Amino acid sequence: MELVFFNGWGSLLRILVMGILAYATLILFLRMSGNRTLSKMNAFDLIVTVALGSTLATVLLSKDVALLDGAVALALLISLQFIITWTSVRFRWIRRLVTGEPLMLLYRGEFLTSSLRQARVTQDEVRSAIRSSGLADVAAVEAVVIETDGSLSVVKRHSESSHSSLDGIRGRH
Repeated sequence: MELVFFNGWGSLLRILVMGILAYATLILFLRMSGNRTLSKMNAFDLIVTVALGSTLATVLLSKDVALLDGAVALALLISLQFIITWTSVRFRWIRRLVTGEPLMLLYRGEFLTSSLRQARVTQDEVRSAIRSSGLADVAAVEAVVIETDGSLSVVKRHSESSHSSLDGIRGRH
């Protein structure tokens, strides 16, 4: 078994040149596509971000991938992201398919067991989110919602009418 620590200056020069050119190409494409492309708003956006990173790494390290091939792959990923986000803004069924919906996990001090199970979230995780929001007691919480990006939002209890702002969130309330 041979360990290779240095393939020669040519290999390093290729990585340096390809790295600069591929990085510049990626930045150009991202600027053209808009801010949404790299946002981590949901699982779909995260997948695209990881795929872009993987593609960039492949262009940098694989001698079998030409810069133009990598640029086309990056453009394809960014274009697909644009198409999916564009259609999800216009068609609710695509939005629901791609991003899911928020899900209520706790409502007025009561854990919603079926929602917790569906979201694969424990009561301890909900309690941790409540503490992180600066509240010490579940009774001080109107609701806890798992958002489409996986974060837990804590809605503080203020008045009896505050539940109207929770309309449209799945779960019993």
